[in-house]
Amino acid sequence: MANAETELSQAAPPLRLPRPRVPRAALGLLLPAAALLALELAVRAGWIASQLLPAPSELLRTLAELASQQALAAHVAASTLRVAAGFALGAIAALLLGAWVGLSPLACALLNPSLQALRAIPSLAWVPLLLLWLGIDEAPKIALIAIGAFFPVYMGVASGLADVDRKLVEVARLRRLSRTQLARRVLLPAALPAVLNGLRVGLSLAWMFMVAAELIAASRGLGYLLTDGRETGRADIVLAAIALLALLGKLSDGLMAAVEARALHWRDGFGAVPA
Repeated sequence: MANAETELSQAAPPLRLPRPRVPRAALGLLLPAAALLALELAVRAGWIASQLLPAPSELLRTLAELASQQALAAHVAASTLRVAAGFALGAIAALLLGAWVGLSPLACALLNPSLQALRAIPSLAWVPLLLLWLGIDEAPKIALIAIGAFFPVYMGVASGLADVDRKLVEVARLRRLSRTQLARRVLLPAALPAVLNGLRVGLSLAWMFMVAAELIAASRGLGYLLTDGRETGRADIVLAAIALLALLGKLSDGLMAAVEARALHWRDGFGAVPA
């Protein structure tokens, strides 16, 4: 009897309680929370000068002060509208030109070298020309944002269509699919990951180019808030504007990532990067 119980105890696996699973979103908050806590403690202990790097609690007070004056909402709305308009213009132009270049060898030979040369021009190099052509109102700011958003989307569309497996196209032609069916059932699904990735990168660059545009000549926006904080020696305003840019950029990127995940739900990737 004792031997039987011994054999059963050796054969039965040990009982293990399931480990609690921590959501990925909570894991992503660990590093920022730890950095903010360390900064708060360092400033309060006097290790870091508060006029150079304010504590997170001071940044919250600054944001609350700006929000109470109704200035914060105006700055956020102005920057968001500029990004939306510039990204829409740049993305539409990039989708059309990228599709043409990706599908037509003649268009690729004709347009791609010039567009690649323009892509190498730094963003600030466009500023004097845009100011000469469009003045100092909203037009040059939106145009600069559109330029920033254009090239990543163009590269995604053109390379995505050009890299479609030739065998897929040959099979579609053997099945006698029309041009419209070929584009809808073969080319677009195959190129969609690159296209959506280009749109996501283009949206991120639109926020970066927005800051460059608003640093030029603006009376509203987060870029103007950065300039105002620098000129008045308010590091808390500068850091508050940077924090808002990070938050808005993350929110817009999260929305684009959700659209990408929904559109590419059929893809079974190994190393999918979460939003």
